[in-house]
Amino acid sequence: MSDLDAATIVAGLPLAEKVRLLSGRDFWHLEPVPSVGLPAVMVTDGPHGLRKQVGHAEELGLGEAAPATCFPTASGLAASWDEVLLGEVGVALGRECRAEDVAVLLGPGVNLKRHPAGGRNFEYLSEDPHLAGRLAAALIEGVQSQGVGTSLKHLAANHQETFRMVTDTIVDERTLRELELTAFEIAVRRGSPWTVMCAYNRLNGEFCADSRWLLTDVLRDEWGFEGVVVTDWGAVDDRILGIEAGLDLEMPGNGGAWDADVIAAVRSGRLAEADVDRAAERVVDLVLRAQSNVTSDDTFDADAHHELARRAAAAATVLLTNDGILPLSAVSTVAVVGSFAEHPRYQGAGSSQVAPTRLDPALASFRSRLGAAVTYAAGYDPVTGDTTDQLVADAVAAATEADVTIVFAGLPGSYESEGFDRQHLRLPDGHTRLIEAVLEVDPRAIVVLSNGAPVELPWAERPAALVEAYLAGQASGSAIVDVLFGDREPGGRLAESFPVRAADLAADRWFPGGRQQVEHREGLYVGYRFHDTAGVPARFAFGHGLSYTTFRVDEVAVTGSGQRFTVRAQVTNTGERPGSEVIQVYVRDVVSTVHRPAKELRGFAKVHLEPGASEVVSVELGPRAFATYDVEASSWQVEAGTFEVLIGTSSVAIHEAVSIEVISSSPAPTPSQASAGLVADDAEFDAMLDHPVPRPGPLRPFHRNSAVADLDTTRLGRLVKRAIVWAGRRQTGAVGAEHDEATRRMFEAVIVEAPLRGLVVLSGGRVSFRQLDTLIDLLNGRPLRALRRVLRRGSPTT
Repeated sequence: MSDLDAATIVAGLPLAEKVRLLSGRDFWHLEPVPSVGLPAVMVTDGPHGLRKQVGHAEELGLGEAAPATCFPTASGLAASWDEVLLGEVGVALGRECRAEDVAVLLGPGVNLKRHPAGGRNFEYLSEDPHLAGRLAAALIEGVQSQGVGTSLKHLAANHQETFRMVTDTIVDERTLRELELTAFEIAVRRGSPWTVMCAYNRLNGEFCADSRWLLTDVLRDEWGFEGVVVTDWGAVDDRILGIEAGLDLEMPGNGGAWDADVIAAVRSGRLAEADVDRAAERVVDLVLRAQSNVTSDDTFDADAHHELARRAAAAATVLLTNDGILPLSAVSTVAVVGSFAEHPRYQGAGSSQVAPTRLDPALASFRSRLGAAVTYAAGYDPVTGDTTDQLVADAVAAATEADVTIVFAGLPGSYESEGFDRQHLRLPDGHTRLIEAVLEVDPRAIVVLSNGAPVELPWAERPAALVEAYLAGQASGSAIVDVLFGDREPGGRLAESFPVRAADLAADRWFPGGRQQVEHREGLYVGYRFHDTAGVPARFAFGHGLSYTTFRVDEVAVTGSGQRFTVRAQVTNTGERPGSEVIQVYVRDVVSTVHRPAKELRGFAKVHLEPGASEVVSVELGPRAFATYDVEASSWQVEAGTFEVLIGTSSVAIHEAVSIEVISSSPAPTPSQASAGLVADDAEFDAMLDHPVPRPGPLRPFHRNSAVADLDTTRLGRLVKRAIVWAGRRQTGAVGAEHDEATRRMFEAVIVEAPLRGLVVLSGGRVSFRQLDTLIDLLNGRPLRALRRVLRRGSPTT
């Protein structure tokens, strides 16, 4: 390994080698620098477990992966509200990366859950930026304590999967600052990730990979980020604009497809070589940092990590309702109903899929505990969720004969995945039919849900207990049995609201938007900010979760002055079992010049208490707890006046409200009013944006950023689209039987909704930009222009 620093190494390289460093070597590796002994270090997927692809690194797809511990997905980990636990999980992930010689783990994701139907919501932490940012920072610190980097993603406003690579997210700056960017800011400032991954989408007309405002002005200059900005895989729009904007590393490798353009831009003076040097230095510094931690004997304890995954799964389990049936005590017979008990839904589909070191199905865990006392009925097909009269009849018979019935239901993998959004929030009809049939014969049945995001639950009050297990990882089955029998407590509290109906939500009409554009007309009113402000109750509120014990919150005090306060409360376990509680601190501006949600989370503390024990928790509130972002002043401003500090155990379970006087020397923020119904009409949205709502451009003529789906508008385009889809299926392996339905759907969406430039990037350079532009000329009916392009040799690709 080189003893030189990054600046010295880059200074000794010719321009072409510096430019080569700015793109990957292949799908997972960075370029080496052989002249100074720097190897091609590896980055790979893994927000909740390492997914290291086995085989050829240049291959696109979800091929065989090395075994690794599959922890609960982000939606589950977030439900723990436990920074210490996420730090432990991060340490374990870091150790597994070192054992597999991985330099950077691509995660965590902190994009806000704008709408519950977002297909990738299982990979994101919360609908609240404060909670998402703090939990992400804890995970980042854990991973990086092991000498392995992380990649905070996806900056920014990547709230949907539908046409994610080309869509333009239209959102006003105040909303962007107070919600989405706040989560990233907290994670960057507290966690210092080695890399930040920029998103595919446009943001207010500009691709995130091209945005100097986002990547330099905000990320680096305001937040102090010093690491590498890397693209999501295939997110580069214009490599030259990206380098100017502060984008360092393009992934995956594409055979140097952009290199000639970048070199020509430097030589012509369009691009400063200093910009190339700066990006190359950051990439080399990342490699040096990774290599400084390499040892030859890195291993991990798979059994210990499995036990951590089991503990994390229990901590992520949310007890939504319970009439006292849980925890189970002496039972003679148990009917386990639902295929998810035998074939667990334990992680999401897409690029985050982990090959677990082992897997604990709930049915096997029940049988291990109770033996012949367990009967089982599949109830539905685990892949499709469909049922039949016979499957329902078998389940009803089992429920009729057992002392306790436990129904396992939720969402099959084909319902939620990277690559596509959910079409509705309902469970599969087969699951709903099964649950209702069982409840008819056993009204005290228990329902356990396995899903990555909220679902509509019109029957929620009928079971004796309703348990949200989320996608709880490889130990999900043993963990849920632990929880049901009281060996471990259900430690989770919802990090997202469960609406009664999706149609109730302010964002629903505008999700996921059109092919080219999505408008965030709900502004600030996402999740509990909407429910609690609009007076539209959620089915289950943000922060909600029951326990097997009881707690008392008293001796609440708020001390401090100006814009800095300390909230203290004593929490006492008044029950007979050990348990945990999450104290949540919200802030409300009593009289505000600007419209604000009814309350906003500004701090929290989780306590674990033995029976009879007490602990005083403390939460600090600084200026940002009271501030709003004033777009005209381009700054955070605190308006003086009376605020209420709300101490509770969910956004609606407020135990005490304390009034404080906040002092501010800054002028009052620019006045604003909330939109009627908290959803902006055309004029109101124009005002929020401070300019007219942009209108999507025409689909033709075609260009590099036209989606493959756009080709359907011409006869030749349809033929070309068919060929692209066929080639894409072959390259990804999506034509084979080795992939499940969710993965096939994901690849289909990725291929069809990708921009045409993806033919170059994701082909590894086998297709050149010159060839792509020639094809586009032909698609646009310009054969002479295409011919001239073919005859023009030796010039840059553009």
